[in-house]
Amino acid sequence: MSFQELPAITTYGDDVTAAEDTEQWIREASLIVGTEDALDLSDLRFIFRIKRGDTQTPNTLRVRVYNVSEQTALRTMKEFTRVVLQAGYEGNYGIIFDGTIIQVRIGRENQTDTYVDITAADGDSAYNFGFVNQTLAAGATMRDVVDASMKAMEKKGVTRGYMAFLTEQRLARGKVMFGLARKFMEGVARTTQSVWSIQDGKAVLWPETSYNPGDIPVISPQTGLVGLPEQTSNGITARMLLNPSVKIGTLIQLKNEAIQLYEYNPDIKQQSENGNIEMQSALNDEGLYYVMLAEHWGDTRGNDWYTEVVCLAADVTAFRSFVRQGEVVDPALAIVKTNL
Repeated sequence: MSFQELPAITTYGDDVTAAEDTEQWIREASLIVGTEDALDLSDLRFIFRIKRGDTQTPNTLRVRVYNVSEQTALRTMKEFTRVVLQAGYEGNYGIIFDGTIIQVRIGRENQTDTYVDITAADGDSAYNFGFVNQTLAAGATMRDVVDASMKAMEKKGVTRGYMAFLTEQRLARGKVMFGLARKFMEGVARTTQSVWSIQDGKAVLWPETSYNPGDIPVISPQTGLVGLPEQTSNGITARMLLNPSVKIGTLIQLKNEAIQLYEYNPDIKQQSENGNIEMQSALNDEGLYYVMLAEHWGDTRGNDWYTEVVCLAADVTAFRSFVRQGEVVDPALAIVKTNL
């Protein structure tokens, strides 16, 4: 079955949200290699680990597929450049990785089991080889810089995803754009105090004080929360059963009373560090948290089937009605962004 024939593929930005009373039951997984005349490896045993973040460095996938035929293994190594992994549970199932194959390795784990290892990155070609060679006239805006960068990245397979409103301040002089597109996107993000990254083959950008619009999944024991969330020096960490509705840059909802608070060091020398931790890992009164890092890992024939996130408290000052593509959205819908 080719990739184009896959039913109901969930793309980045789609509304895939587990309701508060939805139980995680009956695993589902799909591993497709290639685009045209693609290989469907879903019926074989495979283990995977995906690391995602809101930084510009591409998200990564490492997947090991067991006991692939020699012909299929060689095709995977020589013919294909794309891999798509979908996983989750019945009723909450979608893409958790869509990216470019970097390396394929064939090996043997023991006397009876062979494997194919696939290492992939999300938007790797556009990130490393998307090159801009263009001049902008005086009066150009940050949008023009983004448009020029996107033209270069689109040639390498990365398309435009959600991008928030940027400042309309105009350049006083012309601008020569000659270099990697990612450098110019980094400059736009720094100038506009925004966050940019590549998520499932789409370049996305939003303000540092804001969030990627979308439904907010409630993470509770009923929807797969494993153990208790914990306040750490890097943010709020939480582990759950594998959940494709948890996207980088969006919000999740946790019950604050379940979060285990960080234990401060009583040493007087550490008092300033304690204050920094309180600021960086603060709790949100509404239990809303911005997903900064996410890691998915699983084994289609084993017990592992988890998602772990590192979150930051949502900025309470940003809870306002906002305009998105001309539509006024009620904050009660739990979509959070600032007016720019």
